[in-house]
Amino acid sequence: MSFDDKKHIRGQVLALKSFKKSRQLNCFADCSTTVSLAFRRCGANMTLAKQTLELWRGTMKEVGGKFGTGVLSYFKFLKWLLMFNIFSFLVNFGFITIPQLIYHPTPDIPAGVSFKGLEILTGAGYFSHTVMYYGGYSNKTQGTGGRSEYNMQLAYFFTVAAYMVLCGAALIYSMASSFRKKYVLADSGLGGAWQLLCSWDFSVTNEKAVRQRKNNLRIQLKESLSEKIQVALLPLTERLKHYGVFLGTWLLSTGMALGCGASVYFLSSGSLLEEAATLLLPFVVSLINLVVPLFYSLFKKIEHYSNPRMQVYAIIVRNVILKMSILGILCYYWMKDVANTFSCWESIVGQALYRLVIMDFLFIMLGSFFGEFLSNVIGTKCIQSLGVPEFDVARNVLDLIYAQTLAWIGIYFSPLLPVIQIIKFFILFYLKKVSLTLNCQPPRRAGRAAQMQTIFIAILFFPSFVGALSMVAYTVWILPPSDKCGPFRGLNTTFSAIQIWMDDLNRVDAFQWTVWIYQHVIRSEIFYFLISLIILVFIYIFRQITQGRQLLIILLRQQIVNVSSGELSGPTCLVHQSCCVRSGCVYVMMLLKCRSNIFS
Repeated sequence: MSFDDKKHIRGQVLALKSFKKSRQLNCFADCSTTVSLAFRRCGANMTLAKQTLELWRGTMKEVGGKFGTGVLSYFKFLKWLLMFNIFSFLVNFGFITIPQLIYHPTPDIPAGVSFKGLEILTGAGYFSHTVMYYGGYSNKTQGTGGRSEYNMQLAYFFTVAAYMVLCGAALIYSMASSFRKKYVLADSGLGGAWQLLCSWDFSVTNEKAVRQRKNNLRIQLKESLSEKIQVALLPLTERLKHYGVFLGTWLLSTGMALGCGASVYFLSSGSLLEEAATLLLPFVVSLINLVVPLFYSLFKKIEHYSNPRMQVYAIIVRNVILKMSILGILCYYWMKDVANTFSCWESIVGQALYRLVIMDFLFIMLGSFFGEFLSNVIGTKCIQSLGVPEFDVARNVLDLIYAQTLAWIGIYFSPLLPVIQIIKFFILFYLKKVSLTLNCQPPRRAGRAAQMQTIFIAILFFPSFVGALSMVAYTVWILPPSDKCGPFRGLNTTFSAIQIWMDDLNRVDAFQWTVWIYQHVIRSEIFYFLISLIILVFIYIFRQITQGRQLLIILLRQQIVNVSSGELSGPTCLVHQSCCVRSGCVYVMMLLKCRSNIFS
């Protein structure tokens, strides 16, 4: 066989191997492409399913497109609080109520006590002997008869403590995240241009959705532009007149809040034993929370704020002072008078909170009728100069904060109170949506609502959550529990259950490390001092980082303006770059250098 034949055969063999290898590679590429496409389709379908199953997603879009982000923030806030209460119900029902029902399925109802129907409003009577309240739970370790043991005291304490800690962490995270997005990184100067040029969703093809998006974008642009309106300086006499009006309205609103708190305290000293008479106090409290804020809203007729947000903030602060003063008076009365008068005082406090929640819901519905429906009828039929009313975002959001404060306070005294809150918020969402659509108009003066949502979360944290946490902590650490009911009966304080648990663990060698941590870490003042010091250091570091970013953003904007106008030369770019190298911003300045090369 000649050399050419061998070369020809060898070429055919190599060609066959190359063909088989390329076909294998093509099969592998086709398989990988098919698998990748399948994963992408699966991810897209999961995202679509998540959006489809998202609660009230379409309603939120409709409200935002028609009434703007200010009104939409109320419904987002309501949905957020609903998630809080759903989580609270799941935790309490799973770790407290279900074990109680498993080991004691039948409540200890005294003879002669039956369900009459009035309990739905009062929360007393038949409900007072069920797991609805603190007194319906046992203090014994469940499952001692051969089944697994379950300590109700520890379960009750740690469930309430874990829920409050998680709520506090969620509020702090939400507040910090919202502050960073709405204040630190917010660009008031370029927001309108960004919204106009870069925020349109080209995937929207439905005509109705396009109209909603256009209306939403238009209202957002109005909100951005209204923030830039500057009022000329008024003469000295006019400014003094405005300051006098502000001082008078603030003194009047503060005096009314203090007077309402004093009247609630004197009224609360009445009888709490007669079931029907117990509705008087929550009725008066809810009536004050309905009427006085409507009176506060009249102040805007004589107060003239150039910025619509300042007017909203003034209404918010006045309503917060009113509601928190009333709740503070009630908490003082419960902790001082009720705790020393009744044998099962925790259930009495739980019933009082139940009545406040129910009565507040009824008055919110009345407020929607009188405040929005009748205003619409009067403004369109009788006095047409008044016009169609606007949706009062501040007052309605504060109603939600007040309701959530009641739920947080009642988490210890009524573990199933979140069930009432869930039902209440569900009905309230649809009630407010229908009332908004039929009775209200889009706001005539649009104010930036993105930062208002941060203010709402901050108020929800302080004084709402902090106040509720303080009352629960005072009950746990200071007040003695009832001797005849509840899981902590017979103890000096609720926290004594932890000390008893530690004494039991001290007898077991395997848990000595737990006892050591409790005695030398958890009960040590130095530990909390170090934690506070570390938190302060982190706050200072993040504050410096925030200030540095704000300064850097200002410098970068000025440099972009200089580059676009041709005033920035190459050496100047190098000088700025060397300065930013020392501040750790090389990557940003490299981007600017590329921009300067493009402009040049």
